[in-house]
Amino acid sequence: MVRFSSGVAAVLVVALAGCGGSKDQSAPSGETASPVAETTSTTSLAFASCMSCHAVTPGQNGIGPSLAGVFGRKAASAPGFAYSDAMKGSGKTWDEATLDTYLTNPMGVVPGTRMTYMGQTDPAKRKAVIEYLKTLK
Repeated sequence: MVRFSSGVAAVLVVALAGCGGSKDQSAPSGETASPVAETTSTTSLAFASCMSCHAVTPGQNGIGPSLAGVFGRKAASAPGFAYSDAMKGSGKTWDEATLDTYLTNPMGVVPGTRMTYMGQTDPAKRKAVIEYLKTLK
């Protein structure tokens, strides 16, 4: 049985809640959909693939390092995680531009990284992930 922290479980629930259902998910006539709900859903779904390896709780490393506080942090600096030599030597700082480039093609941007994620080609989904990463403290 796979066990998840409550934070990871909550994001999975939100991500899975967006699966299936009617294709027409517009608001009832006369009402507008909540921008917050749409943003939360988009962010959760965009970030769902990251959750298989990364936690968002400080100090909780998995296959990948915790992403808590990653925005603005120097690459390979999360405590307690054994980074690849390639990531240690990358000299990167995780800002919007660096994250956008890296999330497009991690193995191409940092050859030798152990992050085997193939990359996110959809700019809107990358932006949603980056905006979410900015909120993690």
